[in-house]
Amino acid sequence: MLRKLIESDVEAFQRAYRATTATDPTFARGFAADIPFRDYLARLDHDEQGLHLPEDYVSSTTYWGFIGAELVGRLMLRHRLNERLRRTGGNIGYVVVPEYRRRGIATGMLRLALPLAKERGLDRALITCDEDNTASRRVIEKCGGLLEATSPIPETGVIQCRYWISLL
Repeated sequence: MLRKLIESDVEAFQRAYRATTATDPTFARGFAADIPFRDYLARLDHDEQGLHLPEDYVSSTTYWGFIGAELVGRLMLRHRLNERLRRTGGNIGYVVVPEYRRRGIATGMLRLALPLAKERGLDRALITCDEDNTASRRVIEKCGGLLEATSPIPETGVIQCRYWISLL
């Protein structure tokens, strides 16, 4: 299941956050251990509405993957692309909690997100990943992603793949 967080998800969120932030500090952008969970939920709501965003950010909806009561991943759907996101980042980014990787969860979350992107008015979605991230490349391709190009990220030199998924 892919859905937004609610207040009763606090324990599942904290478990997933602790398990994931060491390997992926962007798992819960804007969250810190000293922030009340209710305040974090308000921040996610502001992100969706486009309120109080950092410079060069766009409105986005953060969805969370659940299996039963366990939070197993996070998916961010950016409502539009700006110049930075056209270069790297794209419309959709996802992270799976380490203990749940290699189980098809990222593929499932991405498949569930594509109709949500279409509901937001997108006719195609850009998804990027590092060229050496074979697992993510497979996820994107399984969901209909067509490789547009590979190119270095100017700031880091890391080669990234740019995929487009048609939503029509």
